[in-house]
Amino acid sequence: MTVRAQGAVAVTLGRRPRPPGPVVAEMPLDGPLVDSYGRVHDDLRLSVTDRCNFRCTYCMPDEEMVFRPRREILTFAEIVRIARVAGDLGVTSVRLTGGEPLVRKGIADLIAEIDAIGFSDIAMTTNGTGFAALAERLAAAGLRRVNISCDSLRPERFAAIRRRGDLSTALSAMDAAEAAGLSPVKVNVVLLAGENDDEILDFARFARETGRVVRFIEFMPLDAAGHWQRGEVVSGDHVLAEIGRQFPLEPILDEDDSAPAARFRFADGKGEIGLVSSVTRPFCGTCNRLRLTADGAIRNCLFSDAELSVREVMRRGGSDEELALVLRRAVWAKLPGHGINDPGFLRPVRSMSMIGG
Repeated sequence: MTVRAQGAVAVTLGRRPRPPGPVVAEMPLDGPLVDSYGRVHDDLRLSVTDRCNFRCTYCMPDEEMVFRPRREILTFAEIVRIARVAGDLGVTSVRLTGGEPLVRKGIADLIAEIDAIGFSDIAMTTNGTGFAALAERLAAAGLRRVNISCDSLRPERFAAIRRRGDLSTALSAMDAAEAAGLSPVKVNVVLLAGENDDEILDFARFARETGRVVRFIEFMPLDAAGHWQRGEVVSGDHVLAEIGRQFPLEPILDEDDSAPAARFRFADGKGEIGLVSSVTRPFCGTCNRLRLTADGAIRNCLFSDAELSVREVMRRGGSDEELALVLRRAVWAKLPGHGINDPGFLRPVRSMSMIGG
C-alpha cells in the first residue's frame, strides 16, 4: 500500500522482515550513510539513558518499569566513539535523548566531547527538570537547540499526564533556555484525544505570545504499557483545522525536507507551529535519522525491532572500521516505511524510553 511519495522515495508500508545482515554487493562501503532507497542519513539520535524522572501516561507505566542494568548502558567514552565514527560517515546533526537525558550525571561534559567532533548541530529533548540550573553550562559546552516537553498549560492536568514534576518547572526551563541563547525554544506537545486536545488553541496562543515553536505530536504506539489505541490519536490535520479557524496559518517551505515536523507560520507573522504526524501522514520517504539506544543498539527506525549492537563490537575490542560497517549495515537494511498503517503492523518490543526519541 503506497502512502505517498516524498522526495525520490515512494513510501510503501509493510512489515516485510528485513533484519540488518551481512554486507551485500549493492551496499556502498564508502561515501555517506545511504539506504537502499537512496535516503542519506545525517542525523543521529543518541539516547544516553533509558531512565526518566517522569512517568508520562503515553510513555511509561507509573510503577514497575524495568530498566537496563547499568553495566549494559554505554559509557560516555563509548557514546563519543560512536558519534565520532558517525561523523566520519557524514552525520552532521546529533540529538541527545533518553529516557530523560538530564538524569545522566555529567551530561555537559558529554556534550563538550561531542561538540569537539565538529557537528554542525547538537540538540536535546528534555522534560526540563533541572534544566534551568544547567542551561548556561550546556550552551557553553556546545548545545545549540533544545526541545522541552510540555503537554498541558494547566498545572493540574500537567501533573496528571506527567505523574511527576510540575508545569512551573517546564516553563522555567524554557525561560532559562532562551536566556542561555538556545533559541527559538521548541515545545513538544503530545496530544491525547479526550485528555488535552481541548488545549490546542491555548498552545497556539502560547506560541504567538512567547515566540516559542509549539510542535504538536501524534500519539505513537510506543508506550511501555502497550495501551495505545488509534482512537486516541489527534491528527495533525485536525490540529491544523482547529487553529486555522481562529488564527490563519500558512506553510513554511523548509529547505530541510527531512525534518519530521511540517511547519506553519501564523499569517500575521506572530510565531509558528509544527505538526509531527507520524501516524496519519508518515514522512518516511525523507527520513534521515538513525538511533543509538542507551544500551548500544543501532536502530534505523523507531518502529522496527531490527537492530545491531555496537556495544558488543566495542567491548570485544572491535575497530572503528567494524563500527562503521555496523552503521552501514543497519542503514542499508532500512525499510521504505514504518508500517503503522499496514494491517499486519506489530508494535515494537521496545518502548520510546528504551529506544530514545
